[in-house]
Amino acid sequence: MPNEETEKSAPVMRITPLRAVSVSAQQANAHAVRPVQVADAEWLLQEGALATFRSFSSFAYAVSLLFQASELTYYVVLYHDNAVWRVLKADDIDCAEPAFRHFVEQATRLAEAELRRAHLEAQNEQLARLIAESEAQVEHTRVDVQRGAGSASRLRQQELRKELAQLEARRMFN
Repeated sequence: MPNEETEKSAPVMRITPLRAVSVSAQQANAHAVRPVQVADAEWLLQEGALATFRSFSSFAYAVSLLFQASELTYYVVLYHDNAVWRVLKADDIDCAEPAFRHFVEQATRLAEAELRRAHLEAQNEQLARLIAESEAQVEHTRVDVQRGAGSASRLRQQELRKELAQLEARRMFN
């Protein structure tokens, strides 16, 4: 039993009660989404053990939300060039959905460079087509001008001959 002397010399420790903290379902299940080995996911895919719930693709990137009915688990798979790149596993759809959306955002960001490249290539092809059409139009115009100049020259020559003939005729009669 503590005596008065030890109670007086011991430091006084104050204990504060715990406060209630609100925890969302996602925070409570923060460990419910976990990474999976790519080889394991590829094996499940080859075996046909996963059903597709949702999918998204943009250029070389794709994301799938898959369900394994036998284990009641969800897989979120990020693909690059049709190869499994990253895989997450969740025990319920409420945890799998945000992971799917996150991978969709990543795939969208990663595909932006390819989107810009495709757009620039299309613009370059359109400009090349317009340049080729303009060059063809210039060539047609040049040919038309040459023909016109040739025709005008022939007409002028014919007119000059007529005038010469008329002048010769007048000179003879004079």
